[in-house]
Parts: sequence; C-alpha cells; structure tokens
Amino acid sequence: MHPVRGLRAVALLEGAKGVLVLAAGFGLLALVHHDAQHLAAAFVGHLHLHPDSRYPRLFLDAVSNVNDRRLVSLAGFALIYAIVRLCEGYGLWHGRRWAEWLGAASGGIYIPIEIYELLHRAGAIKGLILLVNVAIVVYLARLLWREPLVRARRGGE
Repeated sequence: MHPVRGLRAVALLEGAKGVLVLAAGFGLLALVHHDAQHLAAAFVGHLHLHPDSRYPRLFLDAVSNVNDRRLVSLAGFALIYAIVRLCEGYGLWHGRRWAEWLGAASGGIYIPIEIYELLHRAGAIKGLILLVNVAIVVYLARLLWREPLVRARRGGE
C-alpha cells in the first residue's frame, strides 16, 4: 500500500475512535444529575433482555456504583483520550513523523493487554481487534524504520 494511502486509512480509523469516545463522553455527561440505575434498567427492558441474565446483570451492577463525580471523571478521561486520537489522526493524515511515533507507541501499549484478554476470554472480535492493532503498529514501525533517510533528504517536517 502506498504510504500516503496507508497513513490516511490509519488516520481515519484513529479519528473515528476519537469521535466515538468523544460521543461516549458526552453521553456520560448527559447522565449527570439523573438516576443512571433507573435509565439502565429501562434500557435493559427496552431491549427485552432478562435483567437477571449474565450480561444485563453485569451492566446493571456496574451502573449501581455510578455517581455524578465518577461520571464526570470518566467523561474527562474520554475527552483526553479523544483529543489524543484526533491529534494522532490529524498528524497521520498530514504525514507527520510525530504522529507515526505516537501511533506506533500508543498502539503497541495495547498489544499485551489484548493478547491477555484473548488468551483468557477468546472471541472473534477480540482476535480481530488484536490483528488490526498489530497490523497498524507493524505498518507504522516499518514506515519509521524505512523512511528516515528519505525524509531527511526532503528536509524533514
């Protein structure tokens, strides 16, 4: 794949992750000063799920420990994560070297966690996520390894 197309594909993926997490953060803020447990129970009922089955019960138990302070904290972390992903996406779209480093490093951090999760709770989605993440890290690392002289001759960034 041509480096510009590859970088732009990764940039779009990172930007999409940033937008998705930003939307989730705003969703968390919308729950502040509301009865999150009541809303969660209504959501489970709307989906026609049995509240005592495994996943709805895990969801309802998790929501029972939520308070406004925790929601604001989670929304703040979501904002920070979204800013990092959006900056990385911008930098990759424009072929910035710092974004390649950021993408390779931040993606590489998740690989051991994803392997652990896959080994303990195997699933097709987890395997696909690991595969995509490894492919992105390898792609960015190869660009960083192969192109330093080409970029130096062009005058860098």
